[in-house]
Amino acid sequence: MSVRAWSYPVVLTLAAVFGSFAAQDAQAAGDAARGKTLGYTCLGCHGVDGYKNAYPTYSVPKLSGQHPGYIVLALKAYKSGERGHGTMHAHASSMSDQDMEDIAAYFAGTPVKSAPGSAGTGEVPAVVNTVCSACHGKDGVGIMDTYPTLSGQHSDYIERALTDYRSGARRNGIMASFAGQLKPEEIKVVAKYFAKQKPALETLARPQFKATAPAK
Repeated sequence: MSVRAWSYPVVLTLAAVFGSFAAQDAQAAGDAARGKTLGYTCLGCHGVDGYKNAYPTYSVPKLSGQHPGYIVLALKAYKSGERGHGTMHAHASSMSDQDMEDIAAYFAGTPVKSAPGSAGTGEVPAVVNTVCSACHGKDGVGIMDTYPTLSGQHSDYIERALTDYRSGARRNGIMASFAGQLKPEEIKVVAKYFAKQKPALETLARPQFKATAPAK
């Protein structure tokens, strides 16, 4: 049976089941103050609005407002090699689980929440209704802490992530089954739709440090 043939309640039930297991593994209850110190080098990419990854070129994801539990899962995936990215693997490999939770708490800040009665901005594409909304909502806000919020995320980043799940460059059985149902043109539609949703993720602003006068 294809993913498109699943009814919404069935998909939602599976989402809740898999999400509950993931939540046990990665509930981010970190120390944001410690995370700010640990994550300072991360701001070199994630603290610059519009910064691009090179080869292939796509926008570095916005993290402010993201679910912290999802950031933890992403870091673990980079550390294990489930996600292939040399720079992220190098950074994540040196992190303990607590480091990840602290960094996630700092970058997430106050997670984005769905507005009451939100049904998405603009016409909802059919593919969003049939494949994406059970876990990410029609407005792009992940339904639980371990599901990513997509609202306001860079369109080219969403497109890249879905393409990687589809090709196996990102190894995740659940997402591979969903992304594998999407044609390249549908991936573009999904990415553009979620990118324009609100309330939106943002790029965490880099702290501004004031120069101090030398001691006399």
